[in-house]
Amino acid sequence: MTFVAFDFDETLSQSDPSILLGREYDVATEMRGFLEQGVRDEIDFETSLQERASLLEGMPERRVEIAFERCSLRDGVADMITALRRSDVRVAVLTGSFERAVEAALEQAETTVDHVVANRLVRENGAVTGDVDGPVLDGQKDGPLGELAVADGVDLEQTIAVGNGATDLSMLRAAGTAIGFNPEPVVEQYCDVVVTSVRKLHLYFEQHGIIDTGEH
Repeated sequence: MTFVAFDFDETLSQSDPSILLGREYDVATEMRGFLEQGVRDEIDFETSLQERASLLEGMPERRVEIAFERCSLRDGVADMITALRRSDVRVAVLTGSFERAVEAALEQAETTVDHVVANRLVRENGAVTGDVDGPVLDGQKDGPLGELAVADGVDLEQTIAVGNGATDLSMLRAAGTAIGFNPEPVVEQYCDVVVTSVRKLHLYFEQHGIIDTGEH
């Protein structure tokens, strides 16, 4: 059995849930500032995440849902996920982003995965508290990747990780095969394969027998 773990932001989705939340709550400029500081490595992932969550303090749950409902998968991703799962491949989404955003995008595309490992905005009394919790607060994904592989009975060498950014490095280095999806330069050097589109990623899976095309 093969296990494929995908990043979400800028990999499966072009939507950035933090920016969508920021637009809905009129803090998009500040939200983008913290994201850019994180990209420039001026602040660590956990600090960036906590600062972004704090901007949303008091945001009504309904407005959170409206923002997440605007989150969508890239064209072709749903078909690729469906093909992988039909081929007896376990599929996971490992992201430092927000669980509900991933779920909303999957629901909208009418597809499902085996595991979603993501963070959550803490909510109380119908509004966001400004806090965040979850399993990827530090941005490290190698731990969850290993735990899920063990739980599914898959050797780590049989895992494939797909990502693009610095927060994906730990899982890309831990996985048996590391695939960069339009990776940042600092990430590309750790990738076994680089693809530039969903179509090319799907084709890679077919050519390497991960997706069963029925041709023998």
